[in-house]
Amino acid sequence: MTQPTSPALLRHAAALALAVLALLPVPAAAQSAAGDSARARPGASGGAPRAAADTAADSAARAAQLPPGWPVKGPAPLPGSILPERRIVAFYGNPLSKRMGILGELPRAQMLARLDREVARWERADPATPVQPALHLVTVVAQGSPGRDGKYRLRMTDSLIEQVSAWAASRDAIVFLDVQVGLSTLRAELPRLVPFLRRPNVHLAIDPEFAMKGGTPPGRKVGTIDAADVNYASALLADLVTEHQLPPKVLVVHRFTQRMLTNASRIELDPRVQIVVHMDGWGSPANKRATYRQYVYSEPVQFTGFKLFYKNDTKRGHPLMTPAQILELHPKPMYIQYQ
Repeated sequence: MTQPTSPALLRHAAALALAVLALLPVPAAAQSAAGDSARARPGASGGAPRAAADTAADSAARAAQLPPGWPVKGPAPLPGSILPERRIVAFYGNPLSKRMGILGELPRAQMLARLDREVARWERADPATPVQPALHLVTVVAQGSPGRDGKYRLRMTDSLIEQVSAWAASRDAIVFLDVQVGLSTLRAELPRLVPFLRRPNVHLAIDPEFAMKGGTPPGRKVGTIDAADVNYASALLADLVTEHQLPPKVLVVHRFTQRMLTNASRIELDPRVQIVVHMDGWGSPANKRATYRQYVYSEPVQFTGFKLFYKNDTKRGHPLMTPAQILELHPKPMYIQYQ
């Protein structure tokens, strides 16, 4: 993963994203044009500096050099909190698209069996930390076409959310509902998900890449959200926790550039909501480490996440990072996502 630091590289990233918009089949009842916003990331040319292979000494040195704020002095976990007692291992995607991620790429039984294997790998790599499996469903999908309301996003049906929830229940897994707002807003999209977010095993993710505040259609440039947006989502979840006497929620925020999340230091922590800033870039192991350090490690919020792309990380001959390699990062990610 490399950060696009020039207009040419930014156009390259946007072109990749736009190339995969228009692949998601539309349910019969959907009120928007078809599309697919499978993740697209720039490759290994330019941008963030390449990092040398880590050694044990490197890891120890970084542990002693954590920036101010690590570990985060946030609220103590409430009873029922997932983090940091358990590490979440999630499969990402949408059953309507084979190109959006592993959740939709394989038939249900094969996908769940592969999730079982990844969970077992993480349990072997870190026996002291139990693993919480998860299915991460892109529930509001950014689109390449405006749709009837001009918002460039497609809302998945309740029946699809119920389908994925049933798959999760078969593995005692939790569910994340991921929101790509396009030209809509979190305030417009989250209330319709409240009936699902009231459930104790359903959590939330927001994707700034496709939050297009300036009116540009998704896929033409990388979007952005502010701490105020995160605080809105967190407050909504916190209120649900209190009103329905739920265990704390987890809120995942994707990030692979500086502008994707502005004013991160103003994110407000609440013991009812555990916030994960999730490194969401693809590329070589060295570039993924560099992106993690530059955009997650350097701006402490609360917990951290790390994404692995089965195809994009390996398409240039690089190996997929192993649990052992990811556990060398500081701080250790507590949310792991496979796409």
